[in-house]
Amino acid sequence: MSHQPHPADLRRLMAGFPTGVSVVTALAPDGTPWGMTCTSLCSVALDPPTLLVCLRAGSPTLRAVLDSGELSVNLLHERARSTSELFGSGAPDRFGQVPWVPAQNEGGPHLIEAAHTIADCVVTAEQTVGDHAVVMAHVTLVTSLRRPIPLLYGMRRYGSWAEDAENGFLSYDFIS
Repeated sequence: MSHQPHPADLRRLMAGFPTGVSVVTALAPDGTPWGMTCTSLCSVALDPPTLLVCLRAGSPTLRAVLDSGELSVNLLHERARSTSELFGSGAPDRFGQVPWVPAQNEGGPHLIEAAHTIADCVVTAEQTVGDHAVVMAHVTLVTSLRRPIPLLYGMRRYGSWAEDAENGFLSYDFIS
């Protein structure tokens, strides 16, 4: 007989799996920008180019994504911790606190100072799983804004890549 793990056990499990940090954005049909910090992101396929994001059920960002049928995934750079915290806070005026521009075609707001790379997407499928929605999105455009040195999150801390000039590779360090 199997049993369900306690939520704290699952949080502990996932804390040990460091990941990049993104902000998923969308424009509601009335033009209101919405966005939320998201670490539940993965590539599903290269052909067709498809991403999967998990967004909290009932969130205004999810509603804007589903109502518009579009979203943008803003991959945050190492100096964008404050943007991650802002979009994770639920503050109602978050788009008034960061520079952003609308997507040129499909997609949501582009966080032009916080992101290193942005993927504009069209929603292809959605399924509710527990307290989140799994959203599949077809990538229509990828925009690189700067060298991709990502903001990382794991062990309940933010981190960043550090270059090892002697060996020519990147390593990561977690910061408080």
